[in-house]
Amino acid sequence: MQNRFGPAGNPNSFYGEGHKSSLDMPRWLREKGLDAYEYQCSRGVNIGEETARELGRKAAESGIFLSIHAPYYINLATPDTDGREKTRRHLMKSLMAARWMGARVVVFHPGSGKDDRPGAMKRASAFFKEIVLQAREEGLGDIMLAPETMGKKSLLGSLEEVLELCCAGPNVIPAVDFGHLHAVTQGGFGVEEAYAGVFEKIEAALGKEAFRRLHIHFSPVEYTNAGEKKHRTTRDEGYGPDFSFLAALLVRYSAEFTVICESDGLQAEDALVYRSIYEEALKANPE
Repeated sequence: MQNRFGPAGNPNSFYGEGHKSSLDMPRWLREKGLDAYEYQCSRGVNIGEETARELGRKAAESGIFLSIHAPYYINLATPDTDGREKTRRHLMKSLMAARWMGARVVVFHPGSGKDDRPGAMKRASAFFKEIVLQAREEGLGDIMLAPETMGKKSLLGSLEEVLELCCAGPNVIPAVDFGHLHAVTQGGFGVEEAYAGVFEKIEAALGKEAFRRLHIHFSPVEYTNAGEKKHRTTRDEGYGPDFSFLAALLVRYSAEFTVICESDGLQAEDALVYRSIYEEALKANPE
């Protein structure tokens, strides 16, 4: 099984050890015992082709699975023509950067659903189908696009909405952020049944094949009545969700997955915590 753990972006300890360039990340991650890395383009796709290809080469040498987080500015639901074209460009540039570096997944936020949510979702679904078709026509259709479950009630990105977007094409997969789900449900992921419900909905919408390529975000999260407020770490007491429930289900489903940790500054350290929890679950439930 291909099961990988790694950070979103570069953790504090990476810089604390004197590193300055993301090109050092693949070897650094391998030495730490991690094997995934989500490169952050959240403020725009600013990486050049030469640097991207070099990062991809180094990642391949170190056995690091790459993904990209696309810019935050994406909004599939916008009715504005200029906004739609900007969203299109952000996604296509993210896919091209992924091609350069050999990244297999591009994660993105679906957009705003605050006003007229059914209408927003209808616009988002139709527009996303256009983008998926364009990606295929431009030779980028083999890179997986992954709409992410969101942690604020005002945003599109409930599990059901993400799964609907995943029906836009064969290489669209959900990026399931359990911290976000925990926040938007006001702490609802403190029980195993909540995780089981997610797996059941994924299987019902996408079939068992979805468990061969799960893309997961996980970190403790602080939330308010509006949803997500801040990412926390496993060293902060009193913040969920609990990875042990997810680990047990990943073992039960014999899932193949990538877990990207978004803990605040300690995303590599917490990724190792989650890997150890998963390995303990494997020992407790041998095949």
